[in-house]
Amino acid sequence: MKKAKAKVAWTEANQLCLVAEFARLKRLLSAGSGSPQNAGAGAAVKQVRDAMESPPAFEQLAGILGLSSFEREIVLLAAGVEMDSELAALCPKFTFGLAMAVLTNPHWSAVTPDGLLRRFRLVEMDGGHGLTTAGLRIDERVLHFLGGVNLMDSRVLALVDEIAAPEYMAEEHDAAGEAAARFLQVKSWQTPLAQFCGDDPQGQEDAAFVCARRLARRLFRLRPEDLAPAGPDLDQFALLWERETLLLPAALLIQCAAGGLPPSGRHLAERVSGPLMLSSREPVHLGRPFLRFDVDKPRPADQKRLWQGVLGEAAGSLNGTLDNLSEQFRLSARSIQSAGSVAARANGPVAPAELWSICRSFARPRLENLAQRITPAAEWNDLVLPDLQMQTLRHLAAQVKHRMKVYETWGFSAKGRRGLGVNALFCGESGTGKTLAGEVLARELDLDLYCIDLAAVVSKYIGETEKNLKEVFDAAEEGGALLLFDEADALFGKRAEVKDSRDRYANIEVGYLLQRMESYQGLAILTTNMKTSMDRSFQRRLRFILNFPFPDAEQREAIWARVFPVGVPARDLDPKKLAQLKVAGGSIRNIALNAAFLAAAADAPLGMNHLLEAAALEAEKMERSLTEPEVRGWV
Repeated sequence: MKKAKAKVAWTEANQLCLVAEFARLKRLLSAGSGSPQNAGAGAAVKQVRDAMESPPAFEQLAGILGLSSFEREIVLLAAGVEMDSELAALCPKFTFGLAMAVLTNPHWSAVTPDGLLRRFRLVEMDGGHGLTTAGLRIDERVLHFLGGVNLMDSRVLALVDEIAAPEYMAEEHDAAGEAAARFLQVKSWQTPLAQFCGDDPQGQEDAAFVCARRLARRLFRLRPEDLAPAGPDLDQFALLWERETLLLPAALLIQCAAGGLPPSGRHLAERVSGPLMLSSREPVHLGRPFLRFDVDKPRPADQKRLWQGVLGEAAGSLNGTLDNLSEQFRLSARSIQSAGSVAARANGPVAPAELWSICRSFARPRLENLAQRITPAAEWNDLVLPDLQMQTLRHLAAQVKHRMKVYETWGFSAKGRRGLGVNALFCGESGTGKTLAGEVLARELDLDLYCIDLAAVVSKYIGETEKNLKEVFDAAEEGGALLLFDEADALFGKRAEVKDSRDRYANIEVGYLLQRMESYQGLAILTTNMKTSMDRSFQRRLRFILNFPFPDAEQREAIWARVFPVGVPARDLDPKKLAQLKVAGGSIRNIALNAAFLAAAADAPLGMNHLLEAAALEAEKMERSLTEPEVRGWV
C-alpha cells in the first residue's frame, strides 16, 4: 500500500509541476522574453520539485535524451498547447519561428532532421511550409509520458509482445542470461548484440529475460516475419523502437524462425539501437559485434531439478520416474511446467504412467508429417531369434533404461554427451524380424515408434539430405521417440574411398546421420538388408550391430506356432510340417493372414489347404515356386 501511495503522490506532483511550467510559459508569451516574472515561476516549480522522490517527467525526458534547455522548452510548449486551453489560445499556431522569438537560449539546430527533437519524434513538423512557419505538434507517445503515463507507442506494440518473468527456468539458462547482460554492459561496444543459439527457443526467452532484468529493462519479443519489407515503414519502426529503449526502458529479442533471419529482420538487426538479442537455432552473422551464448534444452540433471520444483511434494514418490523422464525426454522448462500442471490437475497423486504419456505427446505434432508412427503391439514372446540376438536386444533396452544412473549419477556425461546416444544397426533379409524387434523395444520402453524411409529422405541435391535428416531429429528430440530408419542401404555404402564429388558428399551425409544418432537422446535404429554394403568405418560408430539370421526349421516352427491368434477357428494345423516352407517370419505372417481370409470366405475353419493356397500366392509374389519337399504332407 505504501508503494501505491508514493506512486499517486508522484503523479499528482508531476501534474503540479506541469501546471506551474504551463503558467510560466503563459506569462512568457504574454510578457515577452526576459520578463522578470520568470524567476517567480521558476521558484514555484522548484518548490513542488523538491517534494518529489523522483524528477517530474519532463525533466526525466530531458535527462534521458540529453535535451538542451531550448529543446526542453519546445517540448513543454508543444505539450501545453495540447493540455492547457489558455496556453492554446495564446499560441493558436505553435511554430519554430515563435519558439525562436519567445523561448530562452534558442538555436537553429533544434529542428534539424538529425536533431534530438525530430530524430526521436518528440515533435512533428507540418509539411509544405518553411522551417520557421511550419507548425510544431507534440507526439502522442511523448505527451502521455509527460503526463506520467509511460506506455509503449501503439505503432511499436502492434509488432512486439512483452515477455513475462518465467516461473521456472534451468540454472544454465539463468547463467547464460547473466553472462549476456555483462557483455551488453561493456561500454566499448557501441552496438552490442547477444545471440542465444540452440534447440530451446523457450529457454532462450528465459535467458533473454534474465539479461533484460539485469539491465533494468522490460523485454519484448519480435518475430521478424511480421515486419514490413525494408523501406519507410521499417525505418520508422526502428526509430520508434530506439525511443522505447530509452523511455520505458526496453530491450528487444528478435526470435528467428526455423528458416533463419529474413531480409527485413536482418535490416532491422543491423541498425536498431539499444540492447538487442537474437534467438535462433544457429548463429546469424551480421555486420555488428556479437557474442554467442548456447541455450539448449536443459541437461537431464537440470531437468530433474525442474521436475522436482514443479511437482513439489509429489516429486518425492516419483524419484525413479523422474530419472527416466529426465534422461529419456528433452523438454524445456516451460514444457516441464505444463506437463506437471496437467498431471497434477486432479489435486491427487501424480500417476507416473500419465506423466510419461504426457511427455511422449510433446513431439507427436512435429513428427506426424515427417515419419510414419507405428503403434507397437508386439512383445518379447512374439520374437523368435537365437539366444544371442535376444540377449543383445535386452541389453539394448537396459542401456536406454539406466542412462540416468550411468551418464549423470556415475558421471560418464561430465565431459560431454557426444557418443552417448544409444543406437543400433539391424541387419538381415527382409522379413527376419528387424521392424518387429523395433516394435518390441518401443513397447518395452513405452516409447512412440516412428519409421523413416531413408530412400525417401536421400536427395540428389547437395545439402538436401542433411536438411531432411535435421528436420526429423529436431522434431524427435523433445519427445525422445524411437526412430527406425528403414532402407539404410539408400544412404550407406562402401564410400570411405572418395572417387568423385558425389562420394565426398555421400560421406558427409553419412557422417551427419551418425553424428545426430550419437547425440540423440532417444533410441535410433538403422535397418539394412545388406550389411556388406556398409563400410566398416561407419559400423564402428554404432553402439549395437545385430544380425537377424534367416530362421532355421526349428525357429520357423516356433513362428508358425505363435502366428495364429487364440480366436482363430483352426483344424489340423501342423506347425512342424508348415516349417518345411523356407520363408522368413514376415512371409509366414502374410501366409497366415491370407489363409485366414480364404477360410473366412469359405465359412470354414482354417486348415492346411487354405495355408497351401496362401503359400502359393506368397511364392508367386516372391517370384519363386513351391518345391515338393516344402509342402509335403500339407494336404
